[in-house]
Amino acid sequence: MPERSETARQVADLLRTARESLGMGLAFLSRMDGPVQHLEVVDSVLPLQDGMVQDRDTSFCQAVMDGELPPVIPDVAEFPAAMRLPAAEQGIRSYISVPVELSDGTVYGTFCGAGLAADPQLTDRDRVFMQVLAHAAAVIIEPDVRKRRRNAEIESRLRPVLNRGGPVVLLQPIVDLATGRRAGAEALSRFPQEWLQPPDEVFADAGLVGERENLELAALRQAAEHLPDVPGYIAMNISPATLFTAGGVEFLSGLPLDRVVLELSEHDPIDDYDHLRAVLAPLRRRGMRLAIDDVGAGFSSLRHIVATGPDVIKLDRSMVGGVAGDNVLSVVAKALVELAGAVKATVVAEGVETAADAAALAGLGVGLGQGWLFDRATTAEELRDEYDLAPAQQTTALAGRS
Repeated sequence: MPERSETARQVADLLRTARESLGMGLAFLSRMDGPVQHLEVVDSVLPLQDGMVQDRDTSFCQAVMDGELPPVIPDVAEFPAAMRLPAAEQGIRSYISVPVELSDGTVYGTFCGAGLAADPQLTDRDRVFMQVLAHAAAVIIEPDVRKRRRNAEIESRLRPVLNRGGPVVLLQPIVDLATGRRAGAEALSRFPQEWLQPPDEVFADAGLVGERENLELAALRQAAEHLPDVPGYIAMNISPATLFTAGGVEFLSGLPLDRVVLELSEHDPIDDYDHLRAVLAPLRRRGMRLAIDDVGAGFSSLRHIVATGPDVIKLDRSMVGGVAGDNVLSVVAKALVELAGAVKATVVAEGVETAADAAALAGLGVGLGQGWLFDRATTAEELRDEYDLAPAQQTTALAGRS
């Protein structure tokens, strides 16, 4: 029998308590799934084991749930309806069954005991005892039930996206803050609006069901399709976990790497920097540039910079928004620009939304910027080669607030 999970072991302890206290030969937790009854956890003196299945409609548990049999049966022989069931034909002569009810009121399954002899001492008091144990079992299994439901919901959403080749990938321009010319663009994944989830949450959900690598590679393929039609570089996001896979390295190796900037996020942990450098080295030798994303959002990004010597440092939007009027942000941004200079990296500011912030960042030595000041993520056809650093309507609005 496969080794039980910790949840199954705890439920098995409750079943053993029920079986031994009631003097029965068998106790089990069952779950109904369509036409099938699954005996998920079994404690028995009989040669039975976890995972056995039987026809739901011919089970004692279903008959009890349907009201055809009482929950406590001291002597099966007294109930013709019970004697017609397969379990009675196999020798079951006493039975007790109570529902396992979750906190939302749904019935997960049944908590049952069965004996090979009639037991006139089996009473309603024993039913109450079983209900207490069933409640304890419900508390134990509910986290796993919620996890399975969550994963099933994630799978149902992601599968159509993966089947059609991945998410929609749009491009957000990355603009020279001195000239307004577009230097490149970042590929950004977009998922159905009705999901009400930002992309990073969708990718995290994909990881919960073992699909993050597939989803990231699908997004990378969609991003790479823009390379023939878009001048300049394209920045593509990848998690360290996917980068470390054979599929990730194989895909990247097939790209024109001199036009690719690979972004690693501050939010993704890296446990083995030696391995990271070894994976990146041949790609970088062929011209791929490495960017550390979300710099300033936490301590890990500084470790990433020291350990990898990136080509691009991307300032987190929390360091950018309002920098024109915030001396502290200006000092921090300046320090990060100096750090970038020490490692010979280009600086890109994310989340640039006002002309004033763009001018302030340029004054601090930030070379490139992206954000709504220039454009939101858009199609390749709508990208422009040049962008106005101070749109007329924004300049007017700023003047009105001064």
